[in-house]
Amino acid sequence: MSEQTSARTPVDFWFDPLCAWAWMTSRWVLEVEKVRDIEIRWHVMSLAVLNESKMDQAPATLRETGASMWYPVRVVTAAWQKHGSGVLGPLYTALGTRIHNEGMGLTKEAISGALDEVCLPADLVDYADQENFEFEAELRASHKEGIDKVGEEVGTPVIAVPGADGEQLAFFGPVVTPAPMGEEAAKLWDGTLLVASLPGFYELKRTRTKGPDFSNL
Repeated sequence: MSEQTSARTPVDFWFDPLCAWAWMTSRWVLEVEKVRDIEIRWHVMSLAVLNESKMDQAPATLRETGASMWYPVRVVTAAWQKHGSGVLGPLYTALGTRIHNEGMGLTKEAISGALDEVCLPADLVDYADQENFEFEAELRASHKEGIDKVGEEVGTPVIAVPGADGEQLAFFGPVVTPAPMGEEAAKLWDGTLLVASLPGFYELKRTRTKGPDFSNL
């Protein structure tokens, strides 16, 4: 008698390490992975790419980052290209913890510490401010793949999951703080998939009254 095993549902997640809201969502999805039969596949996208033609209209907090907004996503892309997609999740966690939870910001010190934590070569940090970035085409292609699923009017993160008909359901967000844990994480996941699966459903939104809360991470 042969033993049958069912594969976990793939969940594609596009992130830019600089985005605090994407960081919150990513921690929630990792929690969902503990309580639902899913497998996260990480992909890079870039707020710098998304906003490069409209930087003068971008939020002030984004404009203030300047050239450093490219640093983490370039290093993550270079790590992916040189060491495989398996490094994306661990490196994102190491980076996000330093950038957001520990308040180190978009610094080379944060990047170097993250690389060391996940045992990646220290010289990957040199890609942060590399002129004529070696993996520019790969970064932009990954970014485009995510944005093409949801449209230009959103940001990061983008999540895509298989729908009932085999086609991917893709959406931006959810934007939530703090990151739900345990059964709360599962309920938000189930509800998000429910509304995302409805034909013609586009938006559910209210004004944010506080910033990202990392206290439970």
